[in-house]
Amino acid sequence: MPETVVFLGPSLPRDRAEQILKAEYRPPAKRGDIYRAAKEGAKIICLIDGVFFQDCSVAHKEVLFALERGARVLGASSMGALRASELDVYGMEGVGEIFRAYKRGDLVSDDEVALIFDPFTWEPCSEPLVNIRFNLELALQKGIIDIPAKDVLFQSAQSLYFPERTYERMMKAAKGRVLAETLQRFREFIDNERRDLKMEDALQALQRAKEIANEG
Repeated sequence: MPETVVFLGPSLPRDRAEQILKAEYRPPAKRGDIYRAAKEGAKIICLIDGVFFQDCSVAHKEVLFALERGARVLGASSMGALRASELDVYGMEGVGEIFRAYKRGDLVSDDEVALIFDPFTWEPCSEPLVNIRFNLELALQKGIIDIPAKDVLFQSAQSLYFPERTYERMMKAAKGRVLAETLQRFREFIDNERRDLKMEDALQALQRAKEIANEG
């Protein structure tokens, strides 16, 4: 019987996750996976990654079932942040900035955290809009881009279908509407200073799951 089950995919490399938390790691959750983990007796269920468009996504009822069975259910980073923002009033615990942004209403769409990934290695093959949004704001704060450039770049990213979103494609779409030197500064920022908000939130969730496990 697994004590702790973590649904993890492209948000964080598994080997890094295992350095933080000893758990049974499973692929991104689809419909029924949370239910099965609860039925198997998992005491802590950490939902980080889940499928959006490839299969049926995690149902609200299965999270409620897990909570009713007495499991601690955490959500962060991706599908977990989305479900936690909807179900925290019933006892699901949200962790991280993405969860808080959904809860505040700053983020509303599944599209913000959606990406495509290699089905064998779980390595991300596109960039989630939430990371792009976050790094554009960081670049603005550092004076690398101005507000008009930020707006054009974000609109360019938003206009791309989520499997095609990358920083390079975003900048290509903004070419001619943002000064070339501004794009070059932003490219250097992305190469050297960009942050991965989904990964940061996933790490926080694993630390929180570890704290709960140690309480028991």
